[in-house]
Amino acid sequence: MKCSAGILLYRRGAGGGLEVFLVHPGGPYWSGREVGAWSIPKGECDGAEDPRRAAEREFAEETGVDITVSLEELATVQQSTGKQVRCWIGEDDLDPARVRSNTFSMEWPPHSGRHQEFPEVDRGAWFAIDAARPALVPGQRPLLDALCERLQSAPSTGSRGQGRSDTAGGPRR
Repeated sequence: MKCSAGILLYRRGAGGGLEVFLVHPGGPYWSGREVGAWSIPKGECDGAEDPRRAAEREFAEETGVDITVSLEELATVQQSTGKQVRCWIGEDDLDPARVRSNTFSMEWPPHSGRHQEFPEVDRGAWFAIDAARPALVPGQRPLLDALCERLQSAPSTGSRGQGRSDTAGGPRR
């Protein structure tokens, strides 16, 4: 069974509400899709690679940003494809404008013989929890419940990300 590892960043918005950082896949197949298309930054573990290191590597590849905050393992979920996603969490206030993804090559249009480069991630955004649920691919939605449960039992560490909360709850770019 294939395994992926990823990182779910969170922050407390100006009103104290919880927000999570998600990425939107690049390439022509995901263009124009929003509902059920967003993901945590993640990718496949390479062989014997430590899953946490894989999560940090994939985060850097997909966002162009190295993780500098402490991480804590959250949960493992299984997506409809059968792939397991192992997730770590960390509190941070990443600016979505900093996202610079690596690229991949694919034949496009199909059967044209032409290969084009596309970003693996075309953008990142902060979502209020209620807006993140429908945006996330269904197999990763349980991570939001696990995060909320974990943070309810954790002591408050103060507010981060002041002044940039989206009261409508959708992605902020």
